[in-house]
Amino acid sequence: MLPYVVQQGDTLLRIARRFEVNAASLLAANPQISPELQLMPGLLLSIPTGKVTVYCVQPGDTIIRLAGAFSLSIQALAAANPGLDPRQLVTGQLLIVPSGGYHRIVDARAEYGHVELMEDMEMLEREYPILSKSVIGHSVMGKPIYALRMGEGERKVHFNAAMHANEWITTPLLMTFAEDAAQACSLGEMIGGTDMRSLLKEVTVWFVPLVNPDGVELAQEGLRRNHPHYATLLQMNRQSHRFSKWKANVRGVDLNDQFPAFWEEEVERRAANGPGPRDFPGIAPLTEPEAQALANLTKKEQFDLVVALHTQGGEIYWNYRGYEPPESERISYKLAQASGYKSVKLRGSDAGYKDWFIQDYRKPGFTVEVGYGINPLPIESFPDLYDEIRPLLIAAMEAVACDK
Repeated sequence: MLPYVVQQGDTLLRIARRFEVNAASLLAANPQISPELQLMPGLLLSIPTGKVTVYCVQPGDTIIRLAGAFSLSIQALAAANPGLDPRQLVTGQLLIVPSGGYHRIVDARAEYGHVELMEDMEMLEREYPILSKSVIGHSVMGKPIYALRMGEGERKVHFNAAMHANEWITTPLLMTFAEDAAQACSLGEMIGGTDMRSLLKEVTVWFVPLVNPDGVELAQEGLRRNHPHYATLLQMNRQSHRFSKWKANVRGVDLNDQFPAFWEEEVERRAANGPGPRDFPGIAPLTEPEAQALANLTKKEQFDLVVALHTQGGEIYWNYRGYEPPESERISYKLAQASGYKSVKLRGSDAGYKDWFIQDYRKPGFTVEVGYGINPLPIESFPDLYDEIRPLLIAAMEAVACDK
C-alpha cells in the first residue's frame, strides 16, 4: 500500500486514474470513504499497488516515450515519482514504474476539468508542433479559457464543448479527438479512412474544449465551504451541496442562452425567476465573460462552420429561423450518417451559440447532442461516445474542405 493525502479537487475516480488502480480496489482499501460523498482534503488514503519496476533514465528519454514504452499514462508515471519534473528527465535518474495498461496524453477515465485540460494542452503542444494553444478569455473566477489551433488550411472549422457544466464529458471527447488527429498527422496515418495530414492542409480547426470551467468544477467536485461564492451558490441550488446537475456558470447564467439571437424571446420562453442551476439567460446578451470569449473568437476568426457539443439525445440541430444556408441540411445528413445520430430541424429555441452564428454569418452551424441518457452521462460510456463523435467531427472538417 502507498499512502496518499487527498488534495483539493480530488475525486475517487481521479485518484484511481492517477495511480492506475480501479475504483473498487480503492474503495476496498479505504472503507472510511464513499463514492457518494466528497473527499475531504487532508484525508489519508491507502493506495493498493501491484508490482513495480525500477528504470534508469537513459540519454534522450522523455516522459512521453517512457509512458508509451511501459503502457502507462503520463499522470501515473508522475504520481509514482513525487518531485519528478516531466519536462527535464536526468540521465541516470531512477524511476519507479508501476504496473500499467494505458497510454495516451488525454485520459478520460475520470472527471476531466480545468486542471486536466491545462496539463494536457501543455503536453500536446510540446509533443505535436501542429497544435498551438492560446487564451481567449477568462471565466468569472479568473480561470483561463483555452483555445487549441490545429492545421494550416484556409477554411476554418470551430468545435466547442462544455458550455453546460454537467455536460463536461464533451471536453475529453474533444481533447481525445485533438490528440488522435495530431498524432495521425504527425505519423502520416489515417483516421477512419481519412488522411488527416492532407485534410489539415486544407482546414484549420479551432477547439475550445472547456467553455465553462467554473461550472464544470462545481458539477464535478460539489460546493466546498471555502468557495468564494459559497453562500450565493448554496441559495441558488436550493441549499443543496449536490451540484452534479448544475448547467450554468458560477453566476447562475446559462451560457447557451447568452447570445444575441432573438434573446428577448428566449427570456420569455424560459420564464426563469433568476440565477440558478439552469435556464436563466442573464440580464442581457453577452454579459458573461465565457460567452464573450467565444463570441470574440468567432468574430475574429470568421469560421466557415461551427459545431457545439452538448449532451444528450443523439440529435443534430442545423437550422435557425431560415437564416441557415442551403448546404446546412445536406451537411447535417452527412454528420448524422457518420455518427448514427438523427438530423433534426429544430423549432422554438433562441439565443444559443449556434443560433447566433447562423443568424450573423449565414454559414453552417450545428448543435450536437451527444449520447443518450441522463446528464451527466457516466464516464463509463466514454468509449462508445467517442466512437460516435470522432467520425462526426471528421465529417464536419471534410464538408468544409469539399466546399472550397
